[in-house]
Amino acid sequence: MLAQQNIPGPGTSDMRAGQGQSKYAGNPLVAEGDRWYGRRQEGRSGEQASALPINRAIAAYDEATRDPGFVEARWKLVRALYFKGAYTGLDADSRKAVFVKARRVAEEAIGILDKTLEQKGVKGLLDAVPEALASAGLKDRTDAAPVYFWAAVAWGEWALSTGKAESAKNGAAEKIRDYASTVVGLDPAFEEGGGYRVLGRLNDQAPWIPFITGWVSREDAVKYLRLAMEQNGRNFANRHFLAEALWSGSAAEKAEAIKLEEALAADAPSPVHLMEDFKIQSDARKNLADWKKAS
Repeated sequence: MLAQQNIPGPGTSDMRAGQGQSKYAGNPLVAEGDRWYGRRQEGRSGEQASALPINRAIAAYDEATRDPGFVEARWKLVRALYFKGAYTGLDADSRKAVFVKARRVAEEAIGILDKTLEQKGVKGLLDAVPEALASAGLKDRTDAAPVYFWAAVAWGEWALSTGKAESAKNGAAEKIRDYASTVVGLDPAFEEGGGYRVLGRLNDQAPWIPFITGWVSREDAVKYLRLAMEQNGRNFANRHFLAEALWSGSAAEKAEAIKLEEALAADAPSPVHLMEDFKIQSDARKNLADWKKAS
């Protein structure tokens, strides 16, 4: 039983100086969660994942978060909650509840990282521009990029489940922008250009609201998504999101969008991201059908 396993005492997941190993290395609960997360595609039916593997991963990570300083358990829990909300066929209310929890856990992890910065004399990570992250010390924190990436994802999915306009008025767009920008500052290649991908998608999908999201622009959407493609041009989400951003542009951009989606629909999904890639391919095929009717 998970509840019977020992949990390390309070602390942080900082790397031990000179040892290159976390004080939480080999944590049995996280190892259990990782095993089940790696099996999240088992038992799928088409584009819908079975809830059993991901629920077991969530249970293990959730138990590990009883340690108030365990950052890794928290970002991995957020990642698992994202998969559950996005791919297991939940109804709208259940999806929203999952992403509310993911957002809360992500903010807990960020709070732990902020304490690290306060100890270094920095009042919160987002007071520092990306170029200052290294001097602030977070580039030495192996958990920093995943924490901010999955926090951005959690806020984005919560925004979609709540409603784009309502969530934007509640500050979600700024949160997502700032967290994704932090990922870029820490590691532009993380999650195959994930920081750029989130920034691009945000600028493409967030509503433009004066004095709230007046910074949103289609030009930035395309710019960031092309930067994501530079980090990894094989990533299905990078290609699909760029195609959708391009479709609202010129005739040449529309042609590029169709070419991107056609290549994506014909490509082989990654065995590592099978469920995610199947869903993106399905969306790409729907776009192609709609776009060709409109042409």
